[in-house]
Amino acid sequence: MRLYEKYRPKTIDDVVGQPKACEQARRIIERGAGGNAIWISGPSGSGKTTLARIIAASIADPFYIEECAAVQLNAERLSDWQRSMRMYSMGKGGRAFIVNEAHGLRAPIQQCLDQLLEEDLPKHVCFIFTTTWDGQEAMFDGIDGGPLLSRCSRIGLTNQGFANAGAVYLQTVAQRENVDGLPLAHYVKLMRDNGNNLRGAMVTLEDGCMIGGAK
Repeated sequence: MRLYEKYRPKTIDDVVGQPKACEQARRIIERGAGGNAIWISGPSGSGKTTLARIIAASIADPFYIEECAAVQLNAERLSDWQRSMRMYSMGKGGRAFIVNEAHGLRAPIQQCLDQLLEEDLPKHVCFIFTTTWDGQEAMFDGIDGGPLLSRCSRIGLTNQGFANAGAVYLQTVAQRENVDGLPLAHYVKLMRDNGNNLRGAMVTLEDGCMIGGAK
């Protein structure tokens, strides 16, 4: 298992460097994510999918959380989701659907989602879309994403101040994995070298770049 999956946060309190987004997510969870559509945007590697999974887990057990990339969402799959929405699940009772890289939605699928979300979602169901800033901008250049976005609660992640928070987290992971050997400043540089992409920095960390005098 890659380190970024092994150490992926499971609770909002464990999410790194995104206080505003975490507060938004916490309010959604407290009032109930069911019956809502949520749009999460931000830089690559900033925790969008992590936050989506935490919100989804607030109403649904893992077996009832379905996740795919937007390019994989076709009419047949969406129809399957619509049929399953009619039923409560075991355990927590809810069902959650996560669509990553939402800027890749094809126009006919987006139109179906517009119609689906225009109606009231069942109180045990939530849809969560994630996308990068660049992807979201490109999406609005290619198709009219406004109707879909207007039906979603929006959470925005940032990379402002993310290097320092990510560095502390990386050093903690390195210590647990026994691959730590350099001061915190080197982890800050690792974050910046990876464009503040925590996932990318974690992959680099796996290569042993912080062991002893490694450069």
